[in-house]
Amino acid sequence: MGTIERLAEKLAEDTLKVQDALGEDRFYMEVAQVLGAASQSLEEAFLTEIRVSLADRKAREFISKKLAQVQRELEEKAKG
Repeated sequence: MGTIERLAEKLAEDTLKVQDALGEDRFYMEVAQVLGAASQSLEEAFLTEIRVSLADRKAREFISKKLAQVQRELEEKAKG
């Protein structure tokens, strides 16, 4: 992993932590603007990391909800 990718990954992690704490779902765009003014390469890598991380979160949430649904259905069958 190169310097840009390593920095982008850490920035994305830190940004998402702050974003979660603030409850602002578009905070990462403000960070991207700051990055873009200094380095377009780092901005692009950062946005890629953010998108991948957000997609991972959505997928894990979907899986978790689906598992809970299946478990509820199995419990209802067992009771019924």
